[in-house]
Amino acid sequence: MIGVAVLRIFLHLIVGLWTCAVVFPLTDAAGRARRVQRWSAGLLVICGITLVVRQAGSGALATRALIVSNHVSWLDIFVINAMQPCRFVAKADIRSWPLLGYLCAKSGTIFIARGKVREVRRIFKDLVTSIHNGEHVAFFPEGTTAAQGNLLPFHANLFEAAIDAEVPIQPLALRYLDGSGKLASQADYIGDMTFAQSMLTILTSGRLTAELIVLPHIDSTAAHRRELAPAARSAIASALGYSPGA
Repeated sequence: MIGVAVLRIFLHLIVGLWTCAVVFPLTDAAGRARRVQRWSAGLLVICGITLVVRQAGSGALATRALIVSNHVSWLDIFVINAMQPCRFVAKADIRSWPLLGYLCAKSGTIFIARGKVREVRRIFKDLVTSIHNGEHVAFFPEGTTAAQGNLLPFHANLFEAAIDAEVPIQPLALRYLDGSGKLASQADYIGDMTFAQSMLTILTSGRLTAELIVLPHIDSTAAHRRELAPAARSAIASALGYSPGA
């Protein structure tokens, strides 16, 4: 069964590569977004992931906003894209992932190298331009993945893009649940785990649920990025049931 699932993923990747190379140059932004959404949803199905999207309180996905989410797994990009195709900011080493890195790049992902101030400035300008152009832009402010049950501090730099673009912050809370409704550690992609190990762990874990919770917007008007980052972290921690210091 695992061999069949791996083969299905490989064939799905080939379809994605063909779409990026042949179809994307011939279609418009809306057409590319539809294909990204459909491909991402298909990947989740092959991996045995059921996507559940729900709204918390007055939460509703904004038409124009800077989207932020906690970061658990390499799956996160595809979970969010299956709900709403986005242009992501992601760490540069994702670009080296076999095949998936290429697909992320072709779907508009912006790669950032750690510790390079000049890179942050360039990406900040790119984010503002993308938002003004009506694109959905998302990033993971923890900067890396964290085991479920924990939230790392949120880096504040890129929150400045929401202020400059005059749009709110749209927080998303993401968790992976097993068949009994408990946090599924099988989805965690942390430490020295390789991409291949993570993939096999997910494929052998049975059915998992990716729950994506859309939270109320956080107004960026007259705010400072160092206020927005902890406010978003607090909202996401509360939605996930984590303690404030998690």
